[in-house]
Amino acid sequence: MTARRGDDAAREFGGALGAGLIITVSHALMLYLWLAWRFHDGAVFYPAGLSDMGSFVGRVWEQVVAHATPSWRTFAIYWTFLVVQGLLSAFLPGLKVKGLPIPSRGGERLVYRCNGISAWWLTLVGVAGLHFSGIFPLQTIYEQFGSFMIAAMVTANAIAVAVYVGARLSGNAERSSSNILHDFFMGARLNPRIGELDLKMWAEIRVSWLTLFLLTASCAAHQYAAHGRVSGPMIFMIVAHFLYANACMKGEEGIPTTWDFFREKWGWMLIFWNLAGVPFVYSFNSMYIASRPPFEHSLPYTVFCFALLCGAYYVWDTSNSQRIYFRMQLNGSYVKRRTFPQLPWRTLENPRHLDTAAGSKLLIDGWWRYARKPNYTADALMALSWGLICGFEYFLPYFYLVFFVIMILHRARRDIERCKRKYGADWDRYVEEVPYLFIPRVY
Repeated sequence: MTARRGDDAAREFGGALGAGLIITVSHALMLYLWLAWRFHDGAVFYPAGLSDMGSFVGRVWEQVVAHATPSWRTFAIYWTFLVVQGLLSAFLPGLKVKGLPIPSRGGERLVYRCNGISAWWLTLVGVAGLHFSGIFPLQTIYEQFGSFMIAAMVTANAIAVAVYVGARLSGNAERSSSNILHDFFMGARLNPRIGELDLKMWAEIRVSWLTLFLLTASCAAHQYAAHGRVSGPMIFMIVAHFLYANACMKGEEGIPTTWDFFREKWGWMLIFWNLAGVPFVYSFNSMYIASRPPFEHSLPYTVFCFALLCGAYYVWDTSNSQRIYFRMQLNGSYVKRRTFPQLPWRTLENPRHLDTAAGSKLLIDGWWRYARKPNYTADALMALSWGLICGFEYFLPYFYLVFFVIMILHRARRDIERCKRKYGADWDRYVEEVPYLFIPRVY
């Protein structure tokens, strides 16, 4: 018994150490990428040597303070955006769907208001009105990118602290450990809500992807204002981020069936990366294009990039839809929607599946008969296209691809370990049926 307690304590200490490291690195990484873009043309930069370390840190600090310190106006603009999206999420009419049963709550199924597609289009119309009326030109976001990024980081940290402390004080903390830092990182509450507003849905679907698209739109506005035209690579990024954001909005009803929603608690990891990490890190390709004079690629190369983007998007969208709608059909929450675009082969009729002793059904049809993670492969190919459209001069446009591949490899390994524990011999049967993880007949 003493040895078991020691092992548990060691695991919790390791988890806390890892959490602290990820929190620290996440902040440093975002600042480093901003500095690489803002002052080094997207190239890797580092101290000249140990003797230069002190002056290097001093230069970095001066650049951050001089060019990225947010004003109260910056915070006001960002907070207004968050509040507006919260109000739209809470009160705009929309489809109501039930999530999966929550194990820690005795199988309770929460109801989610899915009005993201309406909020998305209303936001685009509102932003266009503000831009063309001159009340708030979109290029303002580009010009103050560093300030908005830090405002988002500060806000995300503040929300994470408030949610954690609130859960503790109200007695709503779930599956807690004895380590405060680990629990703060992973979260204390599963689905915190303020009245009709589900905070996890608001952050993951509304804030992150809307912010990403608006950041890219601000890059296009800056390029047009500075050069009188929008380049082909910039149009590519507008299309890429529009497709991604629109897909999240039009398929919002399937999000509550995902692991994030019925199992992962809403802690610093999800809060920080939804509000700050995802939109600002993923937008550096657009920022990279906007910060240079407009450039073009050859027509064949541009067509190749668009073909790669659209082909990968089709597989990503339809594979996610096949899996999500399969789950929704099983739990009785599936409804047909007409949100644009509804792609062919998004829904499978009577799909093949494996029954398991755990009670779950594993999909082995559609894209999911070719690989166990086809959506991850397609997502990585989209990320590759984002880099290719920027050219090959510097590392910055390819950072997201490298970051994403590392992330999905880690997540895939974690998913496999979890599924082995849950399904046992049934998982072995599933792997025999679908032997390839990412790429059919390759890996």
